[in-house]
Amino acid sequence: MPDRTVLQKLSKDDLIDLLEDAAKNWLAHDGLWFLGVEEKFGMETAIELDKKAWRQFTVIEAKRIMRRLGITPGGGIPALKKALQFRLYARVNEQEIIEEDENTIVLRMNTCRVQEARKRKGLPDFPCKPVGIVEYTYFAKTIDPRIETEVVTCPPDEHPPEYWCAWRFRLKEG
Repeated sequence: MPDRTVLQKLSKDDLIDLLEDAAKNWLAHDGLWFLGVEEKFGMETAIELDKKAWRQFTVIEAKRIMRRLGITPGGGIPALKKALQFRLYARVNEQEIIEEDENTIVLRMNTCRVQEARKRKGLPDFPCKPVGIVEYTYFAKTIDPRIETEVVTCPPDEHPPEYWCAWRFRLKEG
């Protein structure tokens, strides 16, 4: 077990900054891994391998968030809403959660470090929709298997200028 005392000596603000840096480092590693696979094997293979990795990672992330926050499985939309706020993505991208009704929320990714970096470099939007479907579906189902995930929009789909992607989560009873 690592020595936690060095972290315990840091201020709350320093710990938050450290967490945000760790999230950025995670995303940078993910992006560099993807680019390496894409360069060697092409975009289609890179996306397939990325989907396979996300299928496992998103479940691990959801379970760790649930354990840390005391979220019990089957907690419905309130549990998902809480968990989404503690994903690594929530530390690197601006997102908002819109409640449509008591059984439905929409998560909008208003800023996306990946897409905005590509935009700055003059590259087209990254077609993340197939990976996002796996990622958000498995995350939501880990929180509560009754939750269904629907893509509202995600690149390569057209999207409004105020957000990059949006995902609807609906609790299905029965």
